[in-house]
Amino acid sequence: MKSIRNAVIDYGMEKYGVAPDHPFEKYPSYFVLRHKDDEKWFALVMDVPKNRIGLEGEENVDILDVKCAPQEIGTLRKSAGFFPAYHMNKEHWLTVILDGTVRLDEIKRLIDQSFMLSD
Repeated sequence: MKSIRNAVIDYGMEKYGVAPDHPFEKYPSYFVLRHKDDEKWFALVMDVPKNRIGLEGEENVDILDVKCAPQEIGTLRKSAGFFPAYHMNKEHWLTVILDGTVRLDEIKRLIDQSFMLSD
């Protein structure tokens, strides 16, 4: 089974023609998807300890940060798999866990929204 992390990479390449960029030398597993024209980020994938996003445990989990409409953030954060943005502006960004809790079609919708909002 393909990981959701890889599905995010594939989606960025297929829909937006962008390959993952690895801007953090200290964190080689992290990657961003950027707009081609101005290089603004529209998605950031990281693997962080669960307790950093408010879950039990110290094992790493893949997460996705996306820019999101502020009026939607509050609603989504009440649902399983959504968290306050990790290391991003919590008013405009949202963290999504990539462990299967959130359906891939919803993840793609959020990436699309992030692409539009960050342009």
